[in-house]
Amino acid sequence: MSKILRINMTDLSHKWESVPKEYETLAGRAFTSAVVNKEVEPTCHPLREFNKIIISPGLLAGTPAPSSGRLSIGAKSPLTGGIKESNAGGLTGNRLGRLGVKGIIIEGIPPPDTKDWYSIVVGKDSCKIVKTNDYAGIGCYELIGKIWKDYPVKPGIIGCGITGQRLMKSAGVFGNNPENTDPGRYAGRGGLGAVFGSKRIVAVISDSTGGAVPSPKDKDRFDKGRKALHEALDKHALTGKLNDDEGNPFGALKNYGTNVLQNILNESGSLPTRGFSSGRFSGASKISGEAIHELVDKVKKKFGDAAEGRYGHACHPGCVMACSNIVPYEDTGKAHVSPLEYESVWALGTNLNIDVLYDVAELNRLCNDLGLDTIEAGNALAMLMEGGLIKYGDGPAAIKALKEVYKPDSVIGKLIASGTQSAGEALGVTRIPVVKGQALPAYDPRPIRGIGVTYATSPMGADHTAGYTIAAEIAGIKGNVTDPRELKKAELSRTFQATTAYVDAAGYCLFIAFAILDFDDGLNGMVDTVSAFLGKEIDIGEYGMAILKNERDFNKRAGFTAADDRLPEFFKTEPLPPHNVTFDVTDEELDEVFKGV
Repeated sequence: MSKILRINMTDLSHKWESVPKEYETLAGRAFTSAVVNKEVEPTCHPLREFNKIIISPGLLAGTPAPSSGRLSIGAKSPLTGGIKESNAGGLTGNRLGRLGVKGIIIEGIPPPDTKDWYSIVVGKDSCKIVKTNDYAGIGCYELIGKIWKDYPVKPGIIGCGITGQRLMKSAGVFGNNPENTDPGRYAGRGGLGAVFGSKRIVAVISDSTGGAVPSPKDKDRFDKGRKALHEALDKHALTGKLNDDEGNPFGALKNYGTNVLQNILNESGSLPTRGFSSGRFSGASKISGEAIHELVDKVKKKFGDAAEGRYGHACHPGCVMACSNIVPYEDTGKAHVSPLEYESVWALGTNLNIDVLYDVAELNRLCNDLGLDTIEAGNALAMLMEGGLIKYGDGPAAIKALKEVYKPDSVIGKLIASGTQSAGEALGVTRIPVVKGQALPAYDPRPIRGIGVTYATSPMGADHTAGYTIAAEIAGIKGNVTDPRELKKAELSRTFQATTAYVDAAGYCLFIAFAILDFDDGLNGMVDTVSAFLGKEIDIGEYGMAILKNERDFNKRAGFTAADDRLPEFFKTEPLPPHNVTFDVTDEELDEVFKGV
């Protein structure tokens, strides 16, 4: 029996609630967005008492469905001022799913004179709000180590780092990886770590001892569906097994991680380079997924079993795609950072004209330790470069600047942690790559128009995961690539946004998209798992659009209009080399995405 845990930080109380009928089929993003839209005043200050932070495991979290252990975090975003959901892997989705917790709703804030910090400890039918001042003010690596020492049951951990505790708008929500060696499983976007900080919560600790694997209503159909999806994932060239039957590398994501996209986007001329001024990066191969694969093999050959580097690493229990990695130090073989993913390599490398893999990994490690979203931090560092404070391509200078974030009184540190828009405006930069206050990710919208439409129109601000049209425009569907230069992309973006919302609610990883789009048995398998689990037929489009309607409704009531569904003007006026194209999609086409919604 699933239940809802409601926590009031004003009086440090909690209560368990039964699930209302309207929420029975909701989980993950569907649950967080429904609660935020219903219970949060859209015009409230996101870092004061009337905002709420919602935690919800995906519908299938904790079940044997492949790659289904994602966790959603939702709130009004300090960065965008609108609704926000961000999701991640790690352990917490699995732990809460097995505890039967549909969602945790955290409301209120302690009195203004409160100096104490707290952690929430969730177990089987139990909740404790514990004073944990010793967890505050330390790096996230040290923090997760302390928690696993204090709670030797291998709990899931999420929360905010130093930047969230200081209410910085770039603060993400960290999560521990399955080995607890890195806090790098981030629900990074939207500044939601700062919402945790506003409520004086350092960590939410989930102990699934005594829990159980969630049971589907129709077990036979569920098992049939999960096996079909698993088989589809295994046979796809992107999501498939590490090696083929002859022992050759096969699955691109297992071998090269999400950063396999570095060289692919570079070849297509769509890789944003040097602050979105070019679509190609001469140093891309040096920091690519292939380069990380080569480094791991090299270190393994040198140090043998003592080497800690890995590819084909799972980000959460039950992940079969295993697109994560552990990047080692070349000189010691010890773990440097995990994961080093495409978006982070782009933001902290390509975007800054940095092509030294060590420097990129170190910047990522610092973000993980500080509690920063790598995409927002990388774009903010680009603003420092655009503003002339440091030079493009200077890795050591970028590392030095990012270390300033540790210092509570550093102006440079505060600029970086405040987000791309705040940093750019403070430095007089006019080319600021944000939509609704959130920085653009690693696909330039000028040569790939569909992802540009998603950036512009998603309720979440610029976010590739909100409607990953890259699957159609770069990878192709069933061998057919949708022309990325085509200007009519409203229907494509809307379809991907609705489907993504459904996938986020189910708890599946975004990257199952490749297998479910290319293989009908994979798509049917996914649908079967969700419908069988709930015991009723769920239509992908209707379910996804209902989520988007909640999110659009919140943003409208917060004051957003069609004018907010636009890209910065320099994308329309500055041609991007090498193809020398601009973002020519009309405003009318952008408005068509959610016309009538």
